[in-house]
Amino acid sequence: MANSTFGGLCVLALESRRAREIAKLIANLGGVPIIAPSVREVALESNQEALDFVRKLAARGVDMVVFTTGVGVKALASAVEKVCPRDELSRYLNDVVVVARGPKPTTALKELGVRVSISVPEPNTWRDLLAVLDQNKNTFPVAARHIAIQEYGVTNPELSSGLEERGAIVTPVNVYQWALPEDLSPLEKAVESIISADVHVLLVASSVQIRHLFEVAGRMAKSEPLREALSQVVITSVGPLTSEELRSRGLNVDIECTHPKMGFLVQEAAEKSPEILRQKRGQLPPRTEERL
Repeated sequence: MANSTFGGLCVLALESRRAREIAKLIANLGGVPIIAPSVREVALESNQEALDFVRKLAARGVDMVVFTTGVGVKALASAVEKVCPRDELSRYLNDVVVVARGPKPTTALKELGVRVSISVPEPNTWRDLLAVLDQNKNTFPVAARHIAIQEYGVTNPELSSGLEERGAIVTPVNVYQWALPEDLSPLEKAVESIISADVHVLLVASSVQIRHLFEVAGRMAKSEPLREALSQVVITSVGPLTSEELRSRGLNVDIECTHPKMGFLVQEAAEKSPEILRQKRGQLPPRTEERL
């Protein structure tokens, strides 16, 4: 992929937290970056779920905890710190089975001093999580066990249902949620740019990004024009969960990242997008020299 290049294509990223990094990577690979932050992380108005969880954990009413995101690990520790200091929380967690859905929660847990019993392999989906639990069911059984799931802004009913089907007693612990950015103008401009065919490649790094893009389009009464216009855009997904969300909206996933990381997402888009766009539109647009 060393010689991969976007060749001047306009690449829309809906990234918020790593916007500058992604813009630089797109530019370094020959693309014209268009950044429209789509997500704002906000603490829940009430941390009651987190407080209830830590009390239950302290009372030995939890057998297993599934951590789904690194941000969620840190948010949980902060949410309960007044009633349960971090060293105390880590001690409680080290007394139960801890499952980490990928490297980010694993790193955050290690920083907290928590031992990870099971790490879910790539692409870190809920299906992979259930599969690895099935593989380890003799060592770490789930039937009749009380399992807490640290949610990541939106609930994951498939994971909860899968655990319950295996006999587990599931408790969701939602410590933060996703909100739209306070300034919607970049997203509104992105919707207009897609509809006017000025966006050639769309990078989607999470399900909530595409949900928020369509929410803003709905407010603009342009959901259907957006959906139609996206058929002429190269849509690149970071992984299976995001791809499911895209397909549920009637969108084709042109590229699904081989590894669910932003660097791979941008590199693989640069490698494959020019040819895919040529197939979609019949020809490549003239090289764009300025950001839209």
